[in-house]
Amino acid sequence: MRLELLTQQVTALFEELDSQIARFQSETMLHCGFGCGKCCFKPDIEATVLEFLPFALHLYRQGHAETWYARLKETTSPVCLLLNPTQPGAGLCSEYAHRGLICRLFGYSARTNKHGKKELVTCAIIKSEQTEAFTSAEERIEGGLPVPIMSQYYFQLMAIDNDLSREFYPINTAIRKAIETVMHYYAYREGQAGASG
Repeated sequence: MRLELLTQQVTALFEELDSQIARFQSETMLHCGFGCGKCCFKPDIEATVLEFLPFALHLYRQGHAETWYARLKETTSPVCLLLNPTQPGAGLCSEYAHRGLICRLFGYSARTNKHGKKELVTCAIIKSEQTEAFTSAEERIEGGLPVPIMSQYYFQLMAIDNDLSREFYPINTAIRKAIETVMHYYAYREGQAGASG
């Protein structure tokens, strides 16, 4: 496994998605309320190891992997440890640039129903507080407005590495396993370098 390459591929996929979502938001005027983050408090959010490899590698390079690993191992909270309700700004994610795939998709993507129709996947707050924009977005999606499709992005993630994206875990477990993967990867290489020296 070439960890750096996997991380680059995941990051490239996320950048493409972020660009699509920005266009979709610009077209529909849908947006999250300032400082909301209510979806982040859901206790059943799941993720794959692969989508948190960029965050894990970032932590490793900053020298914070072991600290985060210990925090994640000790926590009993189902709520994502990246969540910081006290931080100022539009969102509550303390590592917004390294958030997972579901965190990027939710609110501004669609699923395809059994009839092949695209259905916008968003929160109750956007539906109730931005009703006109939401209804208009749904009509425009039906008329052909491009919208990211959830399943397509998960398939693309699987195409990068099937083993690390096949299984879904509670979000804190997925982050911990991503950090484990990075630490094992570098421990093995350091061990080999020491053995050959």
